[in-house]
Amino acid sequence: MISLLRTIAALTCALAMSTVADRLVAQPADSAALQLEGKIPLGDVRGRIDHMAVDLVRQHLSVAELENNTIGIVDLTNRKVIRTIQGLKEPQGVAFVPSMGALYVANAGDGTVRIFLGPEYAAMGQIDLGDDADNIRVDNVANQLVVGYGSGGLAVIDIASFRKIADIPLSVHPEGFQLDASSNQIFVNLPKARAIAVVDRQSGKQTASWPMPVGAGNFPMALNQDAGHVLAAFRTPAKLGVFSVKDGALIASPEICGDADDVFVDAKRRRVYVSCGEGFIDVLDSERNAYRRIARIPTVAGARTSLFVPELDRLMLAVRASSGEPAAVWIFQPVP
Repeated sequence: MISLLRTIAALTCALAMSTVADRLVAQPADSAALQLEGKIPLGDVRGRIDHMAVDLVRQHLSVAELENNTIGIVDLTNRKVIRTIQGLKEPQGVAFVPSMGALYVANAGDGTVRIFLGPEYAAMGQIDLGDDADNIRVDNVANQLVVGYGSGGLAVIDIASFRKIADIPLSVHPEGFQLDASSNQIFVNLPKARAIAVVDRQSGKQTASWPMPVGAGNFPMALNQDAGHVLAAFRTPAKLGVFSVKDGALIASPEICGDADDVFVDAKRRRVYVSCGEGFIDVLDSERNAYRRIARIPTVAGARTSLFVPELDRLMLAVRASSGEPAAVWIFQPVP
């Protein structure tokens, strides 16, 4: 009897160990999704850092150092800061237009979009939008910029003439938005209205408003073009809302890290990267509409803005200065 009990106990223990081992194998390691390749110091930069843009020709990364009122220009080849543009007013959105060799900077503090041209980033003037100039998107086909600003509007700027040519009214201040070339629409996060606005670019008018059942605080947005999905990251609760591009129908709403401020789609790997001020990057698998989290990469509290550059196959993370870390851009390489 004792021998039988010992045999049963041994089998139970072996089964338990096997189950634990299976679970460990099933849990992917963080390093299997993103690998930290290096850190580029930004120098004496204090406070919040906002969005980034890349110049692929010169291999320059522009970093909006919001609370420092500067733009840092980073040489990605030599991995160092080569220039600092000063005298700005809370720079938020940045965009580089290759055809003009021009850097556009949206300033929250004075509502301007400032233009810097050529290899020396010479100041070439500004476009006055009035208040809280924020996110910028580039339409290289139409040769236009779209800028979110004020208490509710998108400004359309002609790149060739450096002037505003149209205004698209919205009910509240727009946060993250994306241009959908396939449908000639713009999808806009309106967190104060707890909605996503759909804008027809041809008429310049809002045509639909999708109420958000997922939560509140829908700030960053991305498009999964291959799947036909609009992705909006929510802060309360911390979830990723996945919606049909056709009608806004909810497809999935997985949990994500807290205080998200950027989300990007890696079409090559069918992944989604979400950078969060909580101090993590979440990696989700979008295959078969699952949007299942496969990794959570620890970073630094407050490091919530990022930029995925498919042409370089790199994810750049803006890390603000803290007691434990200097201000820097962390470069992650997706793997495999």
